[in-house]
Amino acid sequence: MRHHHVQVAMPVGGEDEARRFWRDTLGLTEVPKPEPMAARGGCWFRAHDDDGAVVVEIHVGREDPFVPARKAHPAMIVPSIGELERLGAAIEAGGFEVVWTDRLTFPGYERFHCFDGFGNRVEVLAAA
Repeated sequence: MRHHHVQVAMPVGGEDEARRFWRDTLGLTEVPKPEPMAARGGCWFRAHDDDGAVVVEIHVGREDPFVPARKAHPAMIVPSIGELERLGAAIEAGGFEVVWTDRLTFPGYERFHCFDGFGNRVEVLAAA
């Protein structure tokens, strides 16, 4: 068994804000939703490794009423501490909140938490 995707919620009409965070700021690639699901709204994003395998897949779907996930969250690994710091700075520059408080609290990793434009928590880690 392996992980396929993580579903993250957004309010109705939030697709552009989801793209601004997941695609434009984090650098994931938007992929089309399958036709039977496209009418539901939302958007899907992926990242691939050097061999083309999918290593991250996030599905952002409409939820009404919407409540952000402040504790539950996807966690993604970047290849280095330098990339962790670069991505944290890019997220902040994009106008999103980045919190480094727990940077050294997960043995073997450095990390930060950030929040998408809807207030959903996201964790980014790098092996220490």
